[in-house]
Amino acid sequence: MAQSSSASSLSILFLLPLFIHFPGGPIKLVSGDENKTWCAAKPSATDSELSANIQFACNQLKDCKVIQGGGSCYNPNSLINHASVVMNLYYKAVGQNNWNCDFRGSALITQTDPSYGNCKYA
Repeated sequence: MAQSSSASSLSILFLLPLFIHFPGGPIKLVSGDENKTWCAAKPSATDSELSANIQFACNQLKDCKVIQGGGSCYNPNSLINHASVVMNLYYKAVGQNNWNCDFRGSALITQTDPSYGNCKYA
């Protein structure tokens, strides 16, 4: 019985560094703000893509007051700004996975916080 326990311990000690070393392993070590990401509209996105993204995200979120007149992210009053804000809200609300920030190829994920003034991205 003692040999079986020792063999299991050795196996775990041998395999643990493999899981930690490879980024695709089930164990991920993070510290600080390394894992913070935001979703934003690509600068190359067309007005029709941005409008569709706003409509989709707002329909899913049920609340887009933040980009309406008087909202903290209304200014600058532009499609790319409004789309980026609600696309990020959607991205955060549904799990923050890469596929939650695709928007048919019109979005990108950034590690730089796009917040400005009173407009704080989640």
